Amino acid sequence: MKIHANARTCPNSRRLLVRRIEEEDWSLMVAAEAAGISERTARKWLGRWRAEGETGLRDRSSAPRRTPEAVVEAIVALRRLRMTAAEIAEVLGLALSTVSLWCKRIGLGKRSRLDPPAPPNRYERSRPGELIHIDVKKLGRFGVAGKRAIGRRNESRGYGWECCHVCVDDATRLAYVEVLPDERGETSAAFLRRAVAWFAERGVEVERVMTDNGSPYVSTIHAATCRDLGIRHLRTRPYRPQTNGKAERFIQTMLREWAYGRLYGSSAERRLQLPGWLDRYNYRRKHGSLGHRPPAARLNELQGNNVLGNTSSYSICSGGDCAGGPAVGAGASGCSTPSASASSPESNISSTMSAPPTSSPLT
Repeated sequence: MKIHANARTCPNSRRLLVRRIEEEDWSLMVAAEAAGISERTARKWLGRWRAEGETGLRDRSSAPRRTPEAVVEAIVALRRLRMTAAEIAEVLGLALSTVSLWCKRIGLGKRSRLDPPAPPNRYERSRPGELIHIDVKKLGRFGVAGKRAIGRRNESRGYGWECCHVCVDDATRLAYVEVLPDERGETSAAFLRRAVAWFAERGVEVERVMTDNGSPYVSTIHAATCRDLGIRHLRTRPYRPQTNGKAERFIQTMLREWAYGRLYGSSAERRLQLPGWLDRYNYRRKHGSLGHRPPAARLNELQGNNVLGNTSSYSICSGGDCAGGPAVGAGASGCSTPSASASSPESNISSTMSAPPTSSPLT
């Protein structure tokens, strides 16, 4: 065994220490002082010599003692009986820290882990528009670049929030997004109308919409909008966001690739980049669940077309009043830009973005 570089003793010096005490009648204190160690250490080596002989003078491993496999299996069995770590420690005569450590290692530290995991409930509608998923994600506004961009924190208090309303088709994963100032019932209802119109321009008739149980989706105006559009409204079970998982997963992708995918000088600059990213997502970005094809290719396949193309225009209304309400629309070709006289803290910007000009039902 390797000896520590700073060790005061070795097997030979310990043997000399023991001989001086046992055979030459040195006192423990004098022998320890001659060896350059403390009296306590000398007593330790002397005790090991008397108990184990020559073997006791060798270095021992400092690795922690391993819990036997049989004990670990007993911990698992008792834990599955819903016994607490303190109860298991009392039954097996172990330290509470040891039982807690093994419960954490085997993944049974939380009581919820004792129940078998729910089977995955994956589903996919067969027709475009048969079901669309709607959700909203809040993003903080900022007027100047912050720590991620310049390395130091800047004060952006008082700018408030902006809400990204997303709509994803279940069968094709085709997505429509608007950045709106709030998530009130009338705002969400107007977004639903514009989303349905956007899908209709691409030959998709919306039949059902799924949302969570947020206040804008249980409002009277939202229910009236669904009735007016002839759409059946489905709501997820409380505390069960997995049911609306396609919208949740799209939001993760949107945040990773658009909102946090690059550095922005302000939230207004971030909004201006949304149409371009959404155009790439719908028409060029490969989607893992669609056989590494873009959502537009999936839509063309389900509609019986083999030609993929798109000529889409985007109108971005920043801070003004669109035909359907204040919005920053991405992929909303039916959104009219307000006049320059509209009261707004920011200028109204109209931008047109086009993909390869080939014929397609998505136009």
